Amino acid sequence: MSEVLVERHGAVLVMTLNRPARRNAVNRAVSLAMAAALDRLDGDPALRAGIVTGAGGSFCSGMDLKAFLDGERPELEGRGFAGVTEAPTKKPLIAAVEGHALAGGCELALACDLIVAGEGASFGLPEAARGLVAGSGGLVRLRERIPPAIALEYAMTARPMDAVTAHRLGLVNRLVPTGEALAAALALAGEIAANAPLSVMASKAIMAQAPDWPVADRWARQRPMVEAVLASADAQEGARAFAEKRDPVWSGR
Repeated sequence: MSEVLVERHGAVLVMTLNRPARRNAVNRAVSLAMAAALDRLDGDPALRAGIVTGAGGSFCSGMDLKAFLDGERPELEGRGFAGVTEAPTKKPLIAAVEGHALAGGCELALACDLIVAGEGASFGLPEAARGLVAGSGGLVRLRERIPPAIALEYAMTARPMDAVTAHRLGLVNRLVPTGEALAAALALAGEIAANAPLSVMASKAIMAQAPDWPVADRWARQRPMVEAVLASADAQEGARAFAEKRDPVWSGR
């Protein structure tokens, strides 16, 4: 069976980690399969958003430690863990989390733009309890998503965070009953996919890059990204559709 199941739902690509017997632990084969799926997401103009989830009621338990002890590393050159932690997609990526999202699994969820979680889900960076360190984005991204001191506490204690707490702290966008994370993520992806793809991608890019821009350079850095969208055929279509009181038909151009 494939290490990652890839299914298309209209304009949304769903990627399911498919190693339930190992709680979807990531080995090199999983990272390679994820990289290929993510390239498909970004390369297909008809796809507007992606969802990452896990089979068997668990999101991802992190790196396959058995493979690690055998000398295998799951990180890909230039792309990182699961083919995504160091190379974010251009298009929106949503994590649909049920069960455990621990260690690299938490880092995979953090590499996604949005997180939808079932009420029974849990998140955590237990690396300190295993003599490891969360070097695939967990330490960098968690402090950007929740208060830094709270993030540091979770990293140093290796304690898991339940989904209710994660939602309260703003890590989880939508909290749903257990078993409904994928359906809710598909609904959220559908809301995103209904909008102009160039506008969505520009919004994602600006919000991701803006924290690194010097204050004096913000408008100069943002301007070409905004102007490219305003000069698009979709900008004309959006204005025309509004004036004609109809739904727009986006071309992605």
